[in-house]
Amino acid sequence: SPEGQKVLAVAAWMLIWWISETVELSVTALLPIVLFPLLGVMNIDQATAPYSNQVIFLFMGGFFIALALEKWKLHLRIALTIVRWTGTNADGIIFGFLLSTALMSMWISNTATTLMMLPIALSVVSLLQKQGEKMSAGMQNFALALTLSIAYGANIGGIATLVGTPPNSVMAGLLNKLYGYEMPFGAYMLVGFPFAAVLLICTYFIMVKWIYPNRIGKFEGAEHIISASLAELGKTTLPEKRVLLIFGITAFFWIFRTYLVQIFPFLKPLTDSGIAMAAAFSLFLVPSGKPNQKILAWKDTANIPWGVLLLFGGGLSLADGLEKSGLIKWVGEVVASYQGLDMFWLVLIISLLILFATELLSNVALTTVFVPMVAAMAVGMGENPLLVVLPVTMASSCAFMLPMGTPPNAIVFASGYIKIPQMMRVGLWLNLVSVVLLMLIVYFLLPFAFDVEMGKLPEWAKK
Repeated sequence: SPEGQKVLAVAAWMLIWWISETVELSVTALLPIVLFPLLGVMNIDQATAPYSNQVIFLFMGGFFIALALEKWKLHLRIALTIVRWTGTNADGIIFGFLLSTALMSMWISNTATTLMMLPIALSVVSLLQKQGEKMSAGMQNFALALTLSIAYGANIGGIATLVGTPPNSVMAGLLNKLYGYEMPFGAYMLVGFPFAAVLLICTYFIMVKWIYPNRIGKFEGAEHIISASLAELGKTTLPEKRVLLIFGITAFFWIFRTYLVQIFPFLKPLTDSGIAMAAAFSLFLVPSGKPNQKILAWKDTANIPWGVLLLFGGGLSLADGLEKSGLIKWVGEVVASYQGLDMFWLVLIISLLILFATELLSNVALTTVFVPMVAAMAVGMGENPLLVVLPVTMASSCAFMLPMGTPPNAIVFASGYIKIPQMMRVGLWLNLVSVVLLMLIVYFLLPFAFDVEMGKLPEWAKK
């Protein structure tokens, strides 16, 4: 449609500016507010609405928590403890953060996980970088890989379970609504967990051993630095304890929210964003334990990366434009028009399409639009819908190339250690590895986990 062409042109403009960094990334993110109303794609209210999406407030609340951790040096205490556990080998520290972030993200929102882990990772970098010295090439690669490991660990870990990331829940809900099919939690894990585990290992080797090797080895004198730094911090202070309590309560509600809602139905309106903002609110109310001083004061918020909120808002506004102009639907119809496609090629094309589309579009929006479409295509071919529905859902979470691809990518980009070309360099290879793994999953693990027979339509899909 003409609207679709206009939105595609805006997307190209934004993508070129984001990659080339012609202007600040946050400035590029404001383009939809100017261009969409002028081009007649949507009015100003619709163009600006995504900038106040609930996920923006999840970011904001997380940034406030991170700010409190930093203000009272609690992040430094946690970082010192983690480094003491993982050892002082540079690659070992990166792997420790990659693994722990992925394990947390299996059960907690990947955005919340990133918001919790990034301040700790950044404090590890500042701790091990010698003060006053210019950062060496090896140290730059270490900082880059460590921050990327937080985003990639959060994205990959979320794929492992049905509750790990919103697209998985959306997929399960759509299958239930369309076909009355209840997605078994355990069966999904038999597919999702191996995929996530292998992709996590591949990520480590691609990033740390191949593209960004640091060759630092063991940090010299690190044991002494860690011991001295912990001694300098002394005993845990009252403000630290209060920040840790708020942080712990927030993490508890993020982790167990879905279970608490089942026990206490009145908590149903509670969301991850609401929890994050409640935590932020409390930081400005709770006394620090020092005279006339709360845990956070508004002047502290000068250090919040406000530009990242605009960056993600711009990505959401662009995704809205792509959806409202009918562009996503058009792409789906073009793929669906090839009726003579073999199942192998259908899965491969759809997976590639979703993998690269999710770099720009909301993964929830992609799942919502494509799951019913590809399920209908599979049924029309006499195949089990799960053969295409699961790869589509898992591929939608494999956004590794651009900051606006997923919230974790946007958050770690704010650290200042990553440039878009650097993220794209690793992300492109991870996307290609993901496609190979998805094909292997479909043909070897999925039939076993869900008792799927190729070329046979299950009874539930005939309804």
